[in-house]
Order: sequence, then C-alpha cells, then structure tokens
Amino acid sequence: MLTYKLVERGNPSDPTAPKKLYASPVKKGTKTISSLSTDIADISSLSRGDISNVITNLVERIPKDLLEGNSVSLGELGTLRIGFSSDGVEDEKDFHTNKIKNLKVIFTPGKLIKEEIKKAKFSK
Repeated sequence: MLTYKLVERGNPSDPTAPKKLYASPVKKGTKTISSLSTDIADISSLSRGDISNVITNLVERIPKDLLEGNSVSLGELGTLRIGFSSDGVEDEKDFHTNKIKNLKVIFTPGKLIKEEIKKAKFSK
C-alpha cells in the first residue's frame, strides 16, 4: 500500500492564485542491493552473494553501454536510454558540443511493472 501526505503548493505560473493541496508520496525506506539480494535469494536457488554480484556487475555495465549509444533493455523490468537537449543554432557550423545540456538517463518501465503499478492502493 502506498502512503501519501497532503502538501500545500502554489501555482508557479500564477503566484497570486490560492494555494491548493496535492497528494505527495511518503517514502517508507530504501531497499539496498544487499536487502534485495536477500529477498531474491529467499525465492530462488541462488545465494545472496551470487545475486548481489550479478546486480553489482549489471550496475557497472549499464553506463558503459549507454555511453556507447545503446539503449539497455532489462526485459520486464524496463529499458534505459540516454536523453539530452541542446541550444538551437541557425547553421550547423555554429553547433558545438557545449550546446548539449540536461544529459540524463531515461527509464521506461516494462509492461509487467506498468500493469502492477496500476493496482496501487493508497492510504493517508
């Protein structure tokens, strides 16, 4: 079950507008590689160490593949890809890589995760 709290926020495009209450998720904790590995080991034939090793190696490998220009598909988990924007120029000769900004990793969840998240129940 997802827990939320109500937070009062103003409208950034109209500072004179009355503030409204919006639902905001409450974080209950953090799952670490170690705790995830333990949870997965409880339902598989692999040891916690084996699982932890695979996750650690995956985390080290993903940036390399992204920086080579690949998207990284993790099956039902989802897909990671690089995204960025840039300042515009009138002529191609005026473009330099320093115009590129907002470099980020974009995660698109897989179908199974999307379907499961839709089943969320909420409590205040």
